[in-house]
Amino acid sequence: MQFEGTRRSGQAPNLTPLIDIVFLLLVFFMLTAHFVQDEGLPIELPEALSAVSLDDKQPLEVGLSESGEISIAGEHIAADALSAHLSGLLADRDEKRVVIRGDAGVTLGDSVRVIDAARRAGASGVDIVTEQPERP
Repeated sequence: MQFEGTRRSGQAPNLTPLIDIVFLLLVFFMLTAHFVQDEGLPIELPEALSAVSLDDKQPLEVGLSESGEISIAGEHIAADALSAHLSGLLADRDEKRVVIRGDAGVTLGDSVRVIDAARRAGASGVDIVTEQPERP
């Protein structure tokens, strides 16, 4: 006696529906992906041997470019309005620390101007972000 299942054992399963599902998923993920470039100042961080990573608290980050442009969260801020802008942002935060992410070519005067504005705005501390140099 021959069973029904033994005659079909030589046939391969139909993979067409599986391939259709994979292509539909691919199209879905391509359409829902979010392709956005961060718009910020081009900054090359200086290196420091004593650099340490920040803890889990998120401080307010101020970007400072080599040309002296100041930005907070991608928004350009005039140097004379920085203190007022920072005081408004720091008032809503529990963490009142400010981090300066400046280019390696920033002048000392620009850095001091940002540090002074942060202190006048009520920052509890001002840190400067650096990178550890690569070890040979």
